[in-house]
Amino acid sequence: MTATDHSQVIVSALLSDDESRAAEEIISAAAVSDGRQAVSEQGRLRLKAREPRQGVVHLLQRAADQAVGYAQLELPAAGEAGQRGKAGTAELTVAPDHRGRGLGRQLIDALIAEADGPVEFWAHGGHPAARHLADAYGAELVRELRQMRRTADAPEQPPLPEGVTVRTFRPGEDDAEWLRLNALAFAHHPEQGSWTEQDLADRIAEPWFDPAGFFLATRGDRLVGFHWTKVHPEGLGEVYVVGVDPAEQGSGLGRALTAVGLRHLAEDRKLQTVLLYVDADNSAAVRVYERLGFTIHEVDLMYRVQGPAQT
Repeated sequence: MTATDHSQVIVSALLSDDESRAAEEIISAAAVSDGRQAVSEQGRLRLKAREPRQGVVHLLQRAADQAVGYAQLELPAAGEAGQRGKAGTAELTVAPDHRGRGLGRQLIDALIAEADGPVEFWAHGGHPAARHLADAYGAELVRELRQMRRTADAPEQPPLPEGVTVRTFRPGEDDAEWLRLNALAFAHHPEQGSWTEQDLADRIAEPWFDPAGFFLATRGDRLVGFHWTKVHPEGLGEVYVVGVDPAEQGSGLGRALTAVGLRHLAEDRKLQTVLLYVDADNSAAVRVYERLGFTIHEVDLMYRVQGPAQT
């Protein structure tokens, strides 16, 4: 008899306060055990939400009256379900004390049933247990997200394109214009380009948010680029997101904005290390970051599961 014989998965668009706390405890315990987060910042913010988010489903796994696993599923947008190449996106983790009992498979089976189609799930840091599950399901590796790091010294500041100036973000005033540019700059990005007012508001409300580290490039009255930096509680800086208007591509604006943010993290925040995330297939961005001294620290892998585990 396995743990799954006495476990159940609760599926809900919105967890209760007690269920949310239980899920957060599982995520925190897993992060301590694994040395990295099993659920992304976006997923953790959605878990805090007090109203359902369109297309987001929470799965809380319970056994012997305690929460033992958590998964979050983002379903394809309306009209995309069933289209070729469209899949639900999921993150999941099992409490460290309950691993090795088949609970991960039960969570993936529940995700597949809920999605009623293929599911793409993240293995943050390429966790060996996630790779094992991927093999069991005959999953296909579909995406590699690299975490790169460098020493937080101040790089040489390249010149800004003629007519462009830099200032910092003004909450409540720049929100709509920033969302417009973010959608334009990341039109083909699977997550970043779809940010909503709520996504931005969630981050502005976080303790780490600092408008002094959120740089905007303007040409006249028009926003044409940005570099949003982040400082983690453990003292790591992050190139959180850099975006440039496609009309400015090739002007050197992205490189100049990256340097502005790196100088801020090194000189103003006095940090020792800076990290960033970049898709492995974004070769142009990877080259820019490598020239700035970033090297690969670890990778997150995304696997696509078409159906039940292979027997």
